[in-house]
Amino acid sequence: METITQAYKDGIVANLKEQRCEVTFTKKNGDVRVMQCTLMESVLPKASKDEPLTQKKVRAVNEEVCVVYDTNAPGWRSFRWDSVTDFKIL
Repeated sequence: METITQAYKDGIVANLKEQRCEVTFTKKNGDVRVMQCTLMESVLPKASKDEPLTQKKVRAVNEEVCVVYDTNAPGWRSFRWDSVTDFKIL
């Protein structure tokens, strides 16, 4: 398995903060998932006490996972860095 560098993670997060992107990854159950997502502030829902993932401090807890906002099935989703097989800017 290829080691995921911090520069790779930083590059993806930087792109997600600027635009909508498509991430392809393999879920733990083996299913391949293609997700259109973003971290653009203008698209993200306002933080609420009911949804802890909308709070910025919670999003950075696990370094092995990236939490993003799914733009097709609106809501917070995550993927493991080591499961990413493709990344595209839309």
